[in-house]
Amino acid sequence: MRRRWISWLSGLLGVLAVAGQCHAQSVLGYHGSPDRSGDFIVPALTWERARSLHLDPGFHPNFAGHLYAQPLYWQPPGSASGVLVVATENDDVHAIDAKSGSEMWTRSLGRPVSLSTQPCGNIDPLGITGTPVIDEGTQAVYLDAMVGDAAGAHHRVFALSLKDGAPLPGWPVDVADALARGQRFNSHFQNQRGALAILDGRVYVPYGGHFGDCGDYRGWVLGIRLQDPRDIVSWSTRGRGGGIWAPGGVSSDGRSLFVATGNTLGVSTWSDGEAVFRLTPDLRHEERPRDFFAPADWRALDERDADLGGSNPLLLDVPSGDVPSGGGSQPLVLALGKDARAYLLDRNNLGGIGGSLASETVSRYPIRTAPAAYTADNSVFVAFQAQGAHCPTARGDNNLTVLQIPAGQPPSLATIWCGAFKGEGSPIVTTTDGHSNPIVWILGAEGDGRLHGYRGDTGEPLFAGGGPGDAMTGLRHFQTLLAAGGRLYVGADGRLYAFSF
Repeated sequence: MRRRWISWLSGLLGVLAVAGQCHAQSVLGYHGSPDRSGDFIVPALTWERARSLHLDPGFHPNFAGHLYAQPLYWQPPGSASGVLVVATENDDVHAIDAKSGSEMWTRSLGRPVSLSTQPCGNIDPLGITGTPVIDEGTQAVYLDAMVGDAAGAHHRVFALSLKDGAPLPGWPVDVADALARGQRFNSHFQNQRGALAILDGRVYVPYGGHFGDCGDYRGWVLGIRLQDPRDIVSWSTRGRGGGIWAPGGVSSDGRSLFVATGNTLGVSTWSDGEAVFRLTPDLRHEERPRDFFAPADWRALDERDADLGGSNPLLLDVPSGDVPSGGGSQPLVLALGKDARAYLLDRNNLGGIGGSLASETVSRYPIRTAPAAYTADNSVFVAFQAQGAHCPTARGDNNLTVLQIPAGQPPSLATIWCGAFKGEGSPIVTTTDGHSNPIVWILGAEGDGRLHGYRGDTGEPLFAGGGPGDAMTGLRHFQTLLAAGGRLYVGADGRLYAFSF
């Protein structure tokens, strides 16, 4: 009788675990989690099954517009099917059935802004660029759209119902109007390409400038209360420039927000550029070394346009190594930038100017995409798109680099393997249970147009786009992918792709 009861209980726990995994399949924000780890659990996607991955020929939803933002995946409670939410540069938002590819609803938010009317930039037209974020409580998706009308260009933050795309009461928020009291936010010069985040009942929207660094722009973060969009908090860099423009945008550990800023312009003293900041949910910031980090050579980085903010802060919990078996980790931040260096920071004390725990040149070229992280063998591994400076095998197309941060103090960095492909996508990782069968996936965006998969422990290629017809078109640089509902989804200009196994 006891054995039968234990067997029944084990079966029930297994069902509950599977149910929890299914519910967790919703991809509510960029790279699947607030820490921007890009680590997705797909229980059936082992190393061996990755070799049989293939494009689903029956899934071919189409829409109008260029796509820079990562699609999101929403699985309503109690529903067996999911919804893909796609936001385009045409200022359109589409809800697409994740199984069939049929459109469920679409919402136009206005007219995008033509590049010919802008002082600089490289996106035409300019509409929705930053990845939106979904809030489960309000069952709404939040996003920033650049909207043009007779009065000019406006940044407006929208909240749309996931049910039918209808705007929620009180939204949208016109950013320049909301910050009119003594704060200079010029929508003409500000751009929004970093991913949004939600923490403590607010949606946070980061801003930077346009390609070309024209005009009086700043690095801004705007925090809008979900239940009362009139309740707004903000933070901005003191110096001109310092944009928050990396595709991963705002990172969060559930208590604080983390952003990375780019180069400042025309400053004589450090004015918040080339830095990683920890911000409280009310966006108040004191200039304490524990709450920011900037490289000691920040002025040289400014002059070279070598933004530390080329990549979002990646939040890591690395095994501490000096704790007896069973627990203990170091809360760290990894910053990667256009200076081709990696900086490891203490998440509880960022260190001020020059205060990193470790720093090393890890790339031959600037790093501009979002990294991904996974844990295995008592270490944390970080994958990013760039040609590694210390690849074990020298190849000109080693455009994927993986670092190992082993347990131990002080923390250290080492390049463990590199992968060969052509393109500028941002990687993700899949595992079967959070640790096993790690696979690093990356897109050949604006390169070979293929999806590539590598064993996370050795770098062995597992998948390279399949047959001749598997190259994708319209993959914008920095584009990433997501895993949900037993598939890998890729967003491109005018269409979505689904890979099944």
